[in-house]
Amino acid sequence: MPHYYKAGSIPHKRHTQFRKPDGSLYSEQLFSTEGFSSDCSLLYHNYPPTEIIKTEKAYDVSPMVAEEKMLKHRSLQGFKIKAEKDYLKSRKPVLVNNDCHIVLAAPEESMHDYFFKNADADEMLFVHEGSGILKTQYGELTFSYGDYLMIPRGTIYQISFDKAHNRLFIVESFSPIRYPQKYLSKYGQLLEHSPYCERDIKTPQNLQTIDQKGDFKIMTKKKGMMYGIHYLHHPFDVIGWDGCCYPYSFSIHDFEPITGRVHQPPPVHQTFEANNFVVCSFVPRMFDYHPLAIPAPYNHSNIDSDEVLYYVDGDFMSRKHVTKGQITLHPGGIPHGPHPGAVNKSIGASSTNELAVMVDTFHPLQLTKAALEIEDADYVMSWAE
Repeated sequence: MPHYYKAGSIPHKRHTQFRKPDGSLYSEQLFSTEGFSSDCSLLYHNYPPTEIIKTEKAYDVSPMVAEEKMLKHRSLQGFKIKAEKDYLKSRKPVLVNNDCHIVLAAPEESMHDYFFKNADADEMLFVHEGSGILKTQYGELTFSYGDYLMIPRGTIYQISFDKAHNRLFIVESFSPIRYPQKYLSKYGQLLEHSPYCERDIKTPQNLQTIDQKGDFKIMTKKKGMMYGIHYLHHPFDVIGWDGCCYPYSFSIHDFEPITGRVHQPPPVHQTFEANNFVVCSFVPRMFDYHPLAIPAPYNHSNIDSDEVLYYVDGDFMSRKHVTKGQITLHPGGIPHGPHPGAVNKSIGASSTNELAVMVDTFHPLQLTKAALEIEDADYVMSWAE
């Protein structure tokens, strides 16, 4: 998780009296994604964060699963996902299991008249196209192309986009998303061999304490249902906070690739991990430098994982006819590898400019109806000469 950070005004000791200039108490809130037994933050509100004044009828937003079981290579044209004005309506789950949901979104408008809270899942928003500001109780995170926005479950947020054209690749994780354990010291610091360090992590800035009374709607997602819950005071009424649980951003452009004399396997690209899946970043890098090296990846069997690759930009030496926003799914149980001709073509190449995000899940993924609507049905036969 992120390192310790604080912003605004906080009391000298936690769980002690912290008073406003008029003598009344600020309201303390412990925020954690794993109860009282893991990383947390303490937030100090002008008003209790519990003042509900109205609730709306909940509606179902569960993914519509089309195929629960399959053993077939699949490819989805991600940029064919229909754009929607509203941010929440734009989110289309395409691959799902009990550990995570992989979602595509093409929102056209900023969130103006509501806030959002995912009460089920940590969220990783990868910004493929667009820029703007993620506004939270902790402050603001500016974002642009290539940023990972990491949002702990339960975080209340609004997104303000600079323009109407935006593309997001989203992973909802039903366990906390963490730095990989292999990169951490026993005390929690990112080690020297890690492909990124604390300097690359962007923390919330520009904490604004909004002291407003009114009707503030927080759209809250829980167990596949969306609830409209109205509160008496603005949720961003925080005067200060500290701790180790908060949203942050990391740019894929700051990921330092690990290379070798011969081809390096996907774990060297690992960026984040959660229970039963990992996230990897493929970035521009020098190719292998052994005189007989074959830069293209070797054929391999995904016996215990489903491999999802989201293509962002650049040229991919292992595949033909790759498009921006394309998703490939190679399920556990059958081998896959470079397309015909890719191996010979890669020999002698010195570098690659590819940019992609990979999600490896250790339990099978299911396809949704939204996925079938953008599928390239011929992909499974694309290895034939």
